[in-house]
Amino acid sequence: MPNIAKTILLLACSNVFMTFAWYAHLKKVHEWPWLTAALVSWGVALFEYLLQVPANRIGYGVLTLPQLKIMQEVITLAIFVPFSLFYMRQPVRLDYLWAALCMLGAVYFMFRTPTPG
Repeated sequence: MPNIAKTILLLACSNVFMTFAWYAHLKKVHEWPWLTAALVSWGVALFEYLLQVPANRIGYGVLTLPQLKIMQEVITLAIFVPFSLFYMRQPVRLDYLWAALCMLGAVYFMFRTPTPG
C-alpha cells in the first residue's frame, strides 16, 4: 500500500476516535460529571494518538507539512459531518456545503505545487 494511502487511512481512523473523544460526551452533558467526561475522553484520545502519530510520520515523508495539515482538516470535516448528523442528531445545514467548498479551495492551494520526493 502506498504511503499516502496509509496516511489517509490512519488519519481517517484517528479522526473517528478524535471526534468521539472531543464531542460524544456532549450527548450525556447533563448526566456525566465533567471529570468523568474528561477521563473517558482521554481514554478514547489515546487510540487517536496511537493512529495519528504514525500517520503523520508516514505522511511527512511524501507530503509537505502544510499539505499534511490540510489533508487532516479535510478528513476531520469528512468524519465530523456524518458524526454530527447521525450520532448527535444535528440538523443538516447548508453551511456544511459552504465549509466543504472552502476546504476544497484550501486543498487546491496546498496541492497545486509539486510535493517533495
